[in-house]
Amino acid sequence: MNTQTPPTTKTLHLQIHGRVQGVYFRQSMLQEAHYLAVSGWVRNRSDGSVEAVVQGAPAAVEAMVRWAHRGPELAHVERVEIADGSGSYSNFEITD
Repeated sequence: MNTQTPPTTKTLHLQIHGRVQGVYFRQSMLQEAHYLAVSGWVRNRSDGSVEAVVQGAPAAVEAMVRWAHRGPELAHVERVEIADGSGSYSNFEITD
């Protein structure tokens, strides 16, 4: 029987593919992260995808992943690659 308590913070690395640049994806993700109290970062990649690290309460991080599969209204998300992330973040920001 596992008696360990679940971690209070979850960190995931996301790579979002599809029509996700030039559609306010990063700004929309920033707003969603603030709403969900998730920290981390988001940036455009040269291959046309968007990359992000999201960190926070497990339920909030899962909500952020669900949002990433939809994105903002003008986006067309084809797929989201999800991996364990690392680091410690105090806010959410758009990086270059």
